[in-house]
Amino acid sequence: MFTGIVQGTAELVGVVEKSNFRTHTLHMPAAFVEGLQPGASVAHNGCCLTVTGIEGERVSFDLMQETLRVTNLGQLQVGDRVNFERAARFGDEIGGHQMSGHILCMATISRILRSENNRQVWFRLPPEYQRYLFSKGYIGVDGISLTIGEVEGCEFNVNLIPETLQRTNLGTRREGEQVNIEIDPQTQAIVDTVQRVLAERTASDA
Repeated sequence: MFTGIVQGTAELVGVVEKSNFRTHTLHMPAAFVEGLQPGASVAHNGCCLTVTGIEGERVSFDLMQETLRVTNLGQLQVGDRVNFERAARFGDEIGGHQMSGHILCMATISRILRSENNRQVWFRLPPEYQRYLFSKGYIGVDGISLTIGEVEGCEFNVNLIPETLQRTNLGTRREGEQVNIEIDPQTQAIVDTVQRVLAERTASDA
């Protein structure tokens, strides 16, 4: 489990490509490597990955075909930075919202509106996931727990404060880039349940 409170960014320093498979290596800050063991979970842009190797501050992870297909991790190149968060432990403060690290889809950054002290970013979801968008609802964007502002069809925006821009990679994101999306699991469960019940009632009334 993760909280959506990104602990920082880490540089991608190595990539080994194989058929439908990739191993990548991050250079993580020393403070966050302490106590880390192979088999532990670390979120990369919100996607839960398992530690496969540790050499000093260089930490390696394997990415399977489905991960490469659904997330933006397969687009990364050496030198790029990813948001990271180590798995939450019992007793940790949940400052964001509970997140599983299971990415639902990617969204495209459609607009970036800048002002002096904050930034508003608009994202476009694939239409089939529009039903999960609610103003003031929680959403995970590249592993960051955020509150949805406005919703316009399959587009939504979030408002980012300077701390978020400094701590995460959203501060360097550009229009047209893709981000990983995790819908709040409770929202997803409620929407899917309501739609299923309504469909069953409609079928029984027919």
